Amino acid sequence: MDLSPMRYKSYTWPHNPRVYSIDYERKMAVHKTPFGLFRLQDLGRTNRIMEGEGEFVGPDAYSQFGQLANMFYNGGPGLLIHPLWQAANAYFVSLRLEQEPRPDFVRYSFTFWEDDSWYAGLAVRQNQGGAGGQTAQEWEPSAVYHRVVSGDTLWALAGQYGLSLDELVALNPQIKNPNLIRVGEEVRVR
Repeated sequence: MDLSPMRYKSYTWPHNPRVYSIDYERKMAVHKTPFGLFRLQDLGRTNRIMEGEGEFVGPDAYSQFGQLANMFYNGGPGLLIHPLWQAANAYFVSLRLEQEPRPDFVRYSFTFWEDDSWYAGLAVRQNQGGAGGQTAQEWEPSAVYHRVVSGDTLWALAGQYGLSLDELVALNPQIKNPNLIRVGEEVRVR
């Protein structure tokens, strides 16, 4: 299987990290009730923590690590796209050099924390209606949409409409995996 490369903000890995993990956690509270019983309360999920490790190999290995380090130094959240997992707006919280770097080999590890605040105010309003009682989207008069055709990618659409990939993904919170859009799908571009 040929996977697309992992990306964060404007950095694209030359080859995907060797190890990648995501931690999911849900906070729970326990309330004691009479007669030695208890009741659980779901306080909601916490941010996902995405960690990994990999190597840069070849004559530009240390240069690649330097480019990744520059992404770490650029503050604020950015779009993290993994070839198989759901994309996330995330903060780059740690980058570790795992060995003495050599010009042709650098082993590293990293950690990203999900930030879900980017969805604020961007949710698509829904109403009941449409054919067969299906849910239909209410289209905002000032919004512009592109109907996906064969060969379209979000990356290409962002360039076509003068947006960054981050901006396009933020306009389309219904798209859970930016590497996968379907023919006929409506993508908001303005």
